[in-house]
Amino acid sequence: MTADRSARPRVVVSVIATADGRVALNRAERLLDEDANRRWRGAWPSDTADLLSARSAAIDQRHHPTVVLEGSGTFVADDEEPPPLPSTTATAAELRTDFLPFRTPRWFVVVDGRGRVRWTHKGDAETSLLVLTCGSTPLPYLAHLRRERIPYLVAGAERVDLEAALVALRSDLGAECVVSEAGGGLNGALLRAGLVDELHVVTVPVLVGGLGTPSVVDGPPLDVGASPVRLTSVGVEVGADGSIWAHYEVSG
Repeated sequence: MTADRSARPRVVVSVIATADGRVALNRAERLLDEDANRRWRGAWPSDTADLLSARSAAIDQRHHPTVVLEGSGTFVADDEEPPPLPSTTATAAELRTDFLPFRTPRWFVVVDGRGRVRWTHKGDAETSLLVLTCGSTPLPYLAHLRRERIPYLVAGAERVDLEAALVALRSDLGAECVVSEAGGGLNGALLRAGLVDELHVVTVPVLVGGLGTPSVVDGPPLDVGASPVRLTSVGVEVGADGSIWAHYEVSG
């Protein structure tokens, strides 16, 4: 499937990966946890930070993105059950309507169609949290977001329709560029939907391995007979200690 590029923002995938393409230590630990983050970052050589700063500056200068995209898996494990929420008397028609009580210059957007994340930080005056939901998102979760004044958009029926969500981010929020800093699950879904335009990978000279360890793009394998997505190299920068920043455009 090839999405209508003219109706949506440009999508730039920006990730940090090991030499074997892993973006995490395993599936059980979240890199937001202090101990896991210490072990993950502790393996990076000293040149990694400079390449990350250069990459961020290059993306900002080239595209002026106003949206950073993440998946719920960054915050909660696949099998984690969130604390229950109180029931609501609001109707489905009321709750399954986009909720945009305010606007901010920038947005931190998280795909959470299952309503699993219980937010403790909602952003600041410069950048606000926004959640992408769908028609099957539990109503108590939508009511919770409204009570907390957390903006959300509804896109898709049984799961978040990423293309429709991107179109809404452009039409409703004026986003011309979205930077996905998500894990392999969301990045893989974006790729399979034909929604990735550009890729930046900072590769650190580290190996993690392990069957099922999250990679740059995860998800179901290619269909039999399908071809891989071709990339065109835009530039490569190699750090003094072996970290590599590679920049690609998606061909075609």
